[in-house]
Amino acid sequence: MSSERQAVTSNIELLLDTLPPLIQQALVQGEENPADLLEVVIDLGRLPEARYPDHERFLSNLEITSEDIDYVTARIGAFGEDNRAGIPRTLHRISAIRNRSGVVIGLTCRVGRAIFGTVSIVRDLVESGKSILLLGKPGTGKTTMLREMARVLAEELRKRVVIVDTSNEIAGDGDIPHPGIGRARRMQVPRPSEQHAVMIEAVENHMPEVIVIDEIGTELEAMAARTIAERGVQLIGTAHGNTLDNLMVNPTLSDLIGGIQAVTLGDEEARRRGTQKTVQERKSPPTFDVLIEIQSWDSVAVYTDVATAVDAILRGEQPQPELRTKDADGQVQIIAPPPREPGDSVPSGPRRGQNMRDERERALRWSRERYGGSTNESTPAKPVQRIFPFGVSRNRLESAIGRLHVPAIIVRDMQDATLVMTLKNYYRQSSQRLRQAEDRGIPVYVLRNNTITQMERQLASIFHLTIDDSEHASPYHETEDESVEDAMLEAETAITQVMNGECSNVELTPRNSYIRRLQHQMADRYSLNSRSYGSEPYRGVRIFRSQ
Repeated sequence: MSSERQAVTSNIELLLDTLPPLIQQALVQGEENPADLLEVVIDLGRLPEARYPDHERFLSNLEITSEDIDYVTARIGAFGEDNRAGIPRTLHRISAIRNRSGVVIGLTCRVGRAIFGTVSIVRDLVESGKSILLLGKPGTGKTTMLREMARVLAEELRKRVVIVDTSNEIAGDGDIPHPGIGRARRMQVPRPSEQHAVMIEAVENHMPEVIVIDEIGTELEAMAARTIAERGVQLIGTAHGNTLDNLMVNPTLSDLIGGIQAVTLGDEEARRRGTQKTVQERKSPPTFDVLIEIQSWDSVAVYTDVATAVDAILRGEQPQPELRTKDADGQVQIIAPPPREPGDSVPSGPRRGQNMRDERERALRWSRERYGGSTNESTPAKPVQRIFPFGVSRNRLESAIGRLHVPAIIVRDMQDATLVMTLKNYYRQSSQRLRQAEDRGIPVYVLRNNTITQMERQLASIFHLTIDDSEHASPYHETEDESVEDAMLEAETAITQVMNGECSNVELTPRNSYIRRLQHQMADRYSLNSRSYGSEPYRGVRIFRSQ
């Protein structure tokens, strides 16, 4: 075990105190070091078992009784909807197995540890400000590394860090968080189904620079993560899955790495690529910039550019990650992937990670296609606009830019922008970041809703283009894919505003009857009132608090 790994805070004696006396005695008097204990398993009618990194052993010749299980449950916190409980001011987790009547018949008592120094293997990535996603098998230390990242960012880099702690695994049970998270703040989640709402609330109410999330596992949580990333907040999170390949075939979570869609190519393009006419491509920029596969406590594989890695896999190639290991002395060894050969193909389309020169050249090509002229770079072209989308869907904005072929690129940092594009709701809330942009003289363009139609109209106005209005008969016209995602995010934001008392009621953008029904159902789940207003085709939903 490395010297850094020995910097451990476990409070294991507090976990032992909750176990029946015979089990406590067996653990203390055993040959193993209690500091190496991973978990204790207690199942009704079976022998109690202790599990260590390299072996397991039974702790008694007597079978567990219901009295033994009651002894433990009486000494820990209450179980939540996820059947997990904890011990205040510790990181230990007790998970319950229930019978069909809801009675606890088994317990997994897992030792929680804050291990200082685990972040050293990826510290440069944490300090870069990029959003990082951690993957790995259970027991490889994802949550431990996540906790240490939060501590380093908050305590050593002095950033405003908010942890969305669904099962109190990151910061421990009780109202006072475990010191293992340093100066980071922790928001507890009442029920696992509300994690996505708390994620949005954290951004809107507490002005974080970094948000830390454990176990992103649902589509709503993936959508909330994208919303947070699009507001310029650094994300550090974990997701269900062991590798990048696993994530790509997971339809619920693939949006975290850009999503996958089938695209039909023209005959000429298919011949140029040497592929079939129908191919799979990345749908949008990834929510996370960097992906780390945790292989063991001291070994990780790092994809420093998720977009490039996903594109390579979709082309049938196998991207080579950066391999990092940490030896017994705590020294980090990095094996970089082999460099690309000059003849290697590079997928077309805008993507994060390109430098400003590449982006400028791409924008110039678009400008020439749109406005004509020589391919000579000395030919005057319209100036390239660097757009920072604040609350605006990046993938839709990319589509609008591509369809109009205007010389514009999307930037991740507002300081690099020549203009900001946002939505009416965010502008009315007078966000501090928008005020800062206007104070620096950066123009802010406001959209009525988050649709490609609205973005194309705004871009046409910026670049003095004339577009065919017959393609946009209604200002609320949207494709089905746009509508559902945008409508549910809009309803979620409105519900958060009403529940927090920011607004007494919020009127949502007019939608069709199917989407309005989904919005009514979402409001009902949060015990809020909702009512339709207006007449077709401008009929929408108003959300307000129950009287």
